Amino acid sequence: MALSLRDVSVRYGDTVAVDGVSLDLAAGQVLAVLGPSGCGKSTLLRAVAGLEPLSSGSMSWAGEDLGGTPTHKRGFALMFQDGQLFAHLTVARNVAYALRLRRTPSARVAARVRGLLALVGLAGYDDRLPGTLSGGERQRVALARALAVEPRLILLDEPLSALDKTLRERLAGDLREILRTAGTTALLVTHDHEEAFALADRLAVMRDGRVVQGGAIDEVWRAPVDEETALFLGYARVLRGHAAARVLAAGGLPAAPAVAVRRSSLVLDPSGPVEATVESARVTPEQVRLVVVADGVGTVDAVAPLGSRAAPGDRVRLGVDVTRLAVLPTGTGVDPSLD
Repeated sequence: MALSLRDVSVRYGDTVAVDGVSLDLAAGQVLAVLGPSGCGKSTLLRAVAGLEPLSSGSMSWAGEDLGGTPTHKRGFALMFQDGQLFAHLTVARNVAYALRLRRTPSARVAARVRGLLALVGLAGYDDRLPGTLSGGERQRVALARALAVEPRLILLDEPLSALDKTLRERLAGDLREILRTAGTTALLVTHDHEEAFALADRLAVMRDGRVVQGGAIDEVWRAPVDEETALFLGYARVLRGHAAARVLAAGGLPAAPAVAVRRSSLVLDPSGPVEATVESARVTPEQVRLVVVADGVGTVDAVAPLGSRAAPGDRVRLGVDVTRLAVLPTGTGVDPSLD
């Protein structure tokens, strides 16, 4: 493993910000630590960078302990959500900043800057000032600057959160491709599950200072460890007892105490096994979003193709897309009387 954390804790007086976290990150992979604000993920990132002392536990890179290694000797680069570019320096001089601090020969600096700006899609932007760039362009410059010194690990602190939704979605794919092309190992912290899914190979879900679940993106998505994790990952509701059994049976799956469903788990289908009454219908650019009262289930979300005629009060039939639901483990807050 490139980066290995074992039982890492960070405390501020009596407050435990990071509580016994263990993580592994292989060379060339991107690991996303996903969690709500205040869960300790940014503190964890700063601890990896050497900016926060560990209260307990250990941290190593390629088997070598980092305990006594100061920040500037770890070979890591940190990229913040706002980029933190030098406003008075051109794009080229921002990217070259760390290289010049290391007294890198000018010819090598110029070649490296040209290559990095091409990598991030900003060839020809050398003489532009940060104030003339869009938010997405500034983040690309910040990424190029972080990559300039060929860091062993790049640490990304919510790198896209300051951007609007459309730009964030577009840049996420570009950023992923840039990291992959550069062969960079990266640790990302974010509160946005879509950002994590778009950028990372693996996921660690963090809550109240602890990592509650980790694994490959698809593994965590298909099998969230509990109700709170499922809802945080983007599932819309958790059904329990008879309602869960009814939906699972309609999808050809065995009964379980609880199931997490996406807004698109139930789909308008004239031959579907679930009958329901439409409460509301809202047209979006991709589909019609419904809220229905399903027989034996209760109030749930559903979707219909564009052009579907479904109005409040209509009786409809629904099918179940089993790829859009997740059976939750027992002991996740389920009322046993509903089993």
